[in-house]
Amino acid sequence: MLVRKNFAVLLVGAAVIAMPVFSQETPGHNEASVQAFGAFVKSTTDNGVQQGATNSGGILASYRFLLNERNGIELNYGTALNTQTYGFVNGTTGLNARSHEATAAYVLRFPMRRVTPFVLAGGGALVFDPNNAFAGNAQARPAFLYGGGADFHVTNRVFVRAGYRGLLYNSPNFDIPALNVDRMTHRAEPFAGIGFRF
Repeated sequence: MLVRKNFAVLLVGAAVIAMPVFSQETPGHNEASVQAFGAFVKSTTDNGVQQGATNSGGILASYRFLLNERNGIELNYGTALNTQTYGFVNGTTGLNARSHEATAAYVLRFPMRRVTPFVLAGGGALVFDPNNAFAGNAQARPAFLYGGGADFHVTNRVFVRAGYRGLLYNSPNFDIPALNVDRMTHRAEPFAGIGFRF
């Protein structure tokens, strides 16, 4: 419960900090987008426990403030639902959990007439929240974010965004002693969606 409250405070704080950005007089320095993404987690092994996750999908919301034509700052929030799996010598167990991600990144853009490729790097946190309250505790993990993609211009204000994000973080164990894993893993997130420039 405490993790949820801290996560909510983090999101509200980010929104308050970003409010002056929304009041900019010059149009075109702000972008908001919504994307669908796939979540593919690499399996890792630690202390004899193999940890992974089922492939799933989620929703990602992004706000990008452009400092100039080539540089920007991006805030993201995403959520997905999957099963975290733990393999032991005598079998495998799974824990159904929702993951929340909140990240911020520097964006380097390469504007062209009809398409704008970009790369990004930053950090944030992943919060893993088990659906069954008796299964374990919600757990936050710091994450490193990298990625890239392109914006395909439909009009001056509307664009289609597609790309790839990668997240590096420690595997969750939900504070359950039997799931004693604490090893770096990787989540690949290919994404596509639509955005609006204002």
